[in-house]
Amino acid sequence: FNGITLNAKTLKAMGTEFSQSIKILEEKIYAEAGVKFNLNSPKQLGEILFEKLNLPVIKKTKTGYSTSVDVLNELKSASPIVQDILDYRGWAKLNSTYVVGLLKAQLPDHKIHTRYLQTLTQTGRLSSVDPNMQNIPARDEGKIIRKAFVPSHEGWQIFSSDYSQIELRVLSHISGDENMQEAFKHGVDIHANTAMKIFGLSSPDQVTPDMRRQAKATNFGIVYGISDYGLSQNIGISRKQAKAFIDGYFDQYPKVHDYMDAMVKKAREDGYVETLFHRRRYLPQIHSRNFNLRKFAERTAMNTPIQGSAADIIKVAMIRMQKALDEAGLQAKMLLQVHDELIFEAPEEEIAQLSELVPKVMDSAVHLDVPLKVESHYGPTWFDAK
Repeated sequence: FNGITLNAKTLKAMGTEFSQSIKILEEKIYAEAGVKFNLNSPKQLGEILFEKLNLPVIKKTKTGYSTSVDVLNELKSASPIVQDILDYRGWAKLNSTYVVGLLKAQLPDHKIHTRYLQTLTQTGRLSSVDPNMQNIPARDEGKIIRKAFVPSHEGWQIFSSDYSQIELRVLSHISGDENMQEAFKHGVDIHANTAMKIFGLSSPDQVTPDMRRQAKATNFGIVYGISDYGLSQNIGISRKQAKAFIDGYFDQYPKVHDYMDAMVKKAREDGYVETLFHRRRYLPQIHSRNFNLRKFAERTAMNTPIQGSAADIIKVAMIRMQKALDEAGLQAKMLLQVHDELIFEAPEEEIAQLSELVPKVMDSAVHLDVPLKVESHYGPTWFDAK
């Protein structure tokens, strides 16, 4: 129960800045609406947007107009007020969940001590509660929250190591797909590799950042058994184009398709699927007459061995890690597990040794037909260790 130190002064200063941004946005929204109203009331917001400002109604709920994020994202081009509302919600969420919430959760030792639950997720991944430390923003404006997490001693650093694309590496191992395995063995960018196939390009140099982004969504979407409709919604393309992407993907990695069929067949016959470590997930709904329930069970059959094995691998690494730190006589402490990433604090003079030891332990947690890739970073705060 090491806990991670929270610099309350830094977090409070952020809270002050967030509150100022919220105030400025509030005034701007009231000016655009021509009236003051309760921004946190979906009912009042709906009336302003769809009755006073006459924006097109996208979706209705039992109680009135829907003002969900999806609806607002569709309306962004209709009026500048919409983006301001989205920004307002973003800052308000950062302030209430992360500034107020984390300060409330800080204990007298100045640390946050989250609790990890082993059996909450169906896939076997650890989940974090009281507070949820796996949900601290890693992107955009919210990432700044990580600057408030610091080492507990002077002269120490925060050190982080994470598995790169572990689910796709597990998929290449389980499916035995030679094309995917070759890409990983030769250190090829798997997303650029997929982009070349689905866009019909002859060289990785032709792959644009946007093509790579769409290929990445396809790679990870396939792992979750995504449909052409789901992919089209995810990356903003037509359903026809999404189907062509998925077909192109399976042309490139044919054994992935075979693997998925085999997993659904196994689930139908045995009633369960397994991870690499033989942890079972039972799927009684695989025989359901309800189409949606049956399809969900089929997607789960495809995904569980991949996501579940990735969860098992990092747990094995965590168990071995403590032993390795003790045997090496290091003062370094493991603080957090965030999905595929382990976070430590260590004296500055141990960082070089840690940079070798941690990836070595993580790499050797399991033997796959493709190498596991571990990336490490460190710095004076969690923000810098990325």
